[in-house]
Amino acid sequence: MSGRIRIIGGQWRGRKLAVPYAPGLRPTGDRARETLFNWLQAQVPGARCLDLFAGTGALGLEALSRGAASSVFVERDRRLAGRLREIAGDWPGGDRMEVVQGDVLRWLGTDERSFDLVFIDPPFSDSLQGRVLEALVDGGHLASGARVYVEQDARDPEIDPGERYELLRSKTLGEVRLTLLAVS
Repeated sequence: MSGRIRIIGGQWRGRKLAVPYAPGLRPTGDRARETLFNWLQAQVPGARCLDLFAGTGALGLEALSRGAASSVFVERDRRLAGRLREIAGDWPGGDRMEVVQGDVLRWLGTDERSFDLVFIDPPFSDSLQGRVLEALVDGGHLASGARVYVEQDARDPEIDPGERYELLRSKTLGEVRLTLLAVS
């Protein structure tokens, strides 16, 4: 897939992001982002965000556009991380972005910060959602009242919130399931 997606709300509304071809890259579409940010509208202003498996950065950039204080983007692909660094240097307010090029689980094992909003959208074939949810809690990465968004293939079993999370919302849009969790 290649093409463009656009930021749909806030100060960067209408700005376009290039979507280069990269294996497993599947940017969150406009409809899913609109649904997600309707769910999160009260939590976004001033939030410290973490965009895991960032890809194009659409989720973290949408949050920043809507008033989040900062966003850390973690992306393994060097080219995609480089593109996010270019955006950070070019867009007004890009100084609120931090881009980490590396493996998500390894990074979560070394970083000690906590976040208010976390976006988890790995390549569906990797099935990393559950491991990342555990690593977030185990590493103390979730602030009090944190919200965690998980995107997965609609055909996969639904996320089990277990004892560590509370299921707030879940919706299927086409082939994608959107799940919003809170820390228990």
